[in-house]
Amino acid sequence: MSGPETFSELSRTILVDGQFRRSTSTEGRDVVDPATEEVLTELAETSPDEIDHAVACGHAAQKTWWAMSGLERAEAMHEVANELLRIRQPLAEALTREMGKPYKESADEVDWSVSAIRYYAEIGRNDIGRVIGNAVAGHLNYTLKLPLGVVVSIQPFNYPMTLLAWEGAAALAAGNAVIAKPSEYTSITTLLFAEVFNRHLPSGLFQVVTGAGDAGRRLVEHHDTNMVAFTGSVPTGRAIAGKCGEMMKPSLIETSGNDPFIVMPSAPIDVVARGAAFAAYMNCGQICVSAERFFVHEDVHDEFVERLEGHAKAIRVGNGLDLVDMGPMVSERERTRYEGVLATASEQGATLTLGGGRPDDQEKGWFVEPTILTDCSPDMDIFRSESFGPVAPICKVSSFDESLALANDSKFGLGACLYTTDMKEAIRASEELDGGMVWINAPLLDNDAGPFGGTKSSGMGRQLGNEGLETFRSTKLIWIDPDCSAQDFWWFPYSDAESYPKG
Repeated sequence: MSGPETFSELSRTILVDGQFRRSTSTEGRDVVDPATEEVLTELAETSPDEIDHAVACGHAAQKTWWAMSGLERAEAMHEVANELLRIRQPLAEALTREMGKPYKESADEVDWSVSAIRYYAEIGRNDIGRVIGNAVAGHLNYTLKLPLGVVVSIQPFNYPMTLLAWEGAAALAAGNAVIAKPSEYTSITTLLFAEVFNRHLPSGLFQVVTGAGDAGRRLVEHHDTNMVAFTGSVPTGRAIAGKCGEMMKPSLIETSGNDPFIVMPSAPIDVVARGAAFAAYMNCGQICVSAERFFVHEDVHDEFVERLEGHAKAIRVGNGLDLVDMGPMVSERERTRYEGVLATASEQGATLTLGGGRPDDQEKGWFVEPTILTDCSPDMDIFRSESFGPVAPICKVSSFDESLALANDSKFGLGACLYTTDMKEAIRASEELDGGMVWINAPLLDNDAGPFGGTKSSGMGRQLGNEGLETFRSTKLIWIDPDCSAQDFWWFPYSDAESYPKG
């Protein structure tokens, strides 16, 4: 299911109305294994007519889905989760071949996706509105939670299954249809992942159209799509939010991060260094919540750098299907961009303490070394924008107050990490650090029941938790007078006693 033959079979394929079909489009691009530079297959740029057809199919399927009972919808979603677990290995292998992350991390994605689907299968039927205290005696006031219709989900390459599960499962649980537009780098994995949904849900309820900017743009601007969930760059997120605002269409926007990682003297330094290595280098640093700005107290700075260097040197870099801890970057273009970030940091005065190059033992593939930069200052470019690669730039600070001020001095506000055993510092950080998530002594963890999202230029809205479900629902107020009585306290004619007093 996940080997080269599968990639070949899915050449120029889209998933519309419950079926794989070869796109009629003549435009496409190669899908390349980032570890071997081998061309795996070809990707289609879905045509406008095919997108129109997918939207129409989505609306038809959504009506069927919403007509089912809440229990039936939940059971169908659990069947999807069960089957995803059964094909965990081939799905993970496909993701590793397509975007490069170690197989272990790809398999984790399947597990996280299953967990999110099960969570939303249950809470989606837990609450579909509430009865509220009436404003007029004898009247009945209540709310209904209703689906939006056809939801567009546009995902990045770094977590294609997990992010689609977060958004897609919440949208389905709320009663919507979903059309996914995956990254060009992970479209085959997304097709294989979505096929499972189609075996257990109404035909056309969960569809995938492939392509680059044009396909995504048509879905966003389509007058018959009802909501857009996007994860990606700030410029694209702003453009989508602007278009959705113009069309009065709800949107969920999750963009870049530039997350701080604060180290205080009270924390056990070896645990901190291990956590820092994981937060900086997991998925080759290609995570929106990667630790990208390290603020380390001067009392422990040198020891922290030494320990971090030891852990970074131990990271095994190579093909994600081998015994490794870190795979390649997703593309040659991304590696070139990232190497430019490192070059600029060096020009601006950062010291290259470890890494910074390409591994000598990898003849092919877009591999880079885990990197540590010291002698960094907050005004450097690498501290002002998202590096999105395996680098830990370290700035020395003299106090907790200084670290908070520097951490918040950013246009981004996605997540933030702090290592301390001082509860006063922990409580202050939880309240004062900008961002949607603050991790204290537990970097980068997610909880299906807890919201995920950012502030400032990191986006608008929340995924996961009850907040994530509400993102994909509308609320309607219902007001009933069962007696069908005259509302004389409210209607014409107004009483003379309530008129403007004269004299």
